[in-house]
Amino acid sequence: MPASPAETPAAQPPRVQLSAPVILDAAAIIVEREGPAALTLRKLGTELGVNHTAVLRHFTGKDQIVLGLAERVLEQALDGFMPNGDWDDAFAQLARRVREAYLVHPGIASLVAARVSRSPAEFRGADLVLATFERAGFTGRDAAVLYRTVTDLTLALTAYEASVLALDPAARAGDELAMQREYLLASAGEFPHLAQAAPDLAGISSDEIFESALSLVIDGIRFRRAQQR
Repeated sequence: MPASPAETPAAQPPRVQLSAPVILDAAAIIVEREGPAALTLRKLGTELGVNHTAVLRHFTGKDQIVLGLAERVLEQALDGFMPNGDWDDAFAQLARRVREAYLVHPGIASLVAARVSRSPAEFRGADLVLATFERAGFTGRDAAVLYRTVTDLTLALTAYEASVLALDPAARAGDELAMQREYLLASAGEFPHLAQAAPDLAGISSDEIFESALSLVIDGIRFRRAQQR
């Protein structure tokens, strides 16, 4: 005789099929939802509904997971990129792509911007940047120094933007309000230059700041290129 509905055992949820991509998906969710400090193996296990030690069948530890997240962001940045135009246009396109990919995931950006992922995506990105500098006339150590300089500057500025986006909303609103209020109230007698610039400070967007920094970098490379001729 078939069991009544009350006697029928409840269906058990299927166990998650663990894989590296599934684990990275869960890690990304934790970081973006709770912040970089929340990412632990135990938290991952809870998110995935498995014992946290199961994660270690796919990654050697938390650090390898972090590097996997870094590779993912770089893969997104480079997806479909084909350099075209002059070297400066190609470099600007790359820098904008990296920034956009990181700012989609501000929590992850704060976690991985300073890391060396030593991944195929990072190697491809490095090769593309170095190729743009070769087209500009820089090779050897000159190109290597430029590469380290511009990538560090791009990632540092982007990580700062990501950190702002990852702030508690109330803290971020307070900082933005300070630019609109406290800076305008700064004493003109004590801080004359600040008082003159204060009305314009609050209206400067992060996009404008990034594009200004990018122009300064490219102008600097052009100047160095002209000096070498």
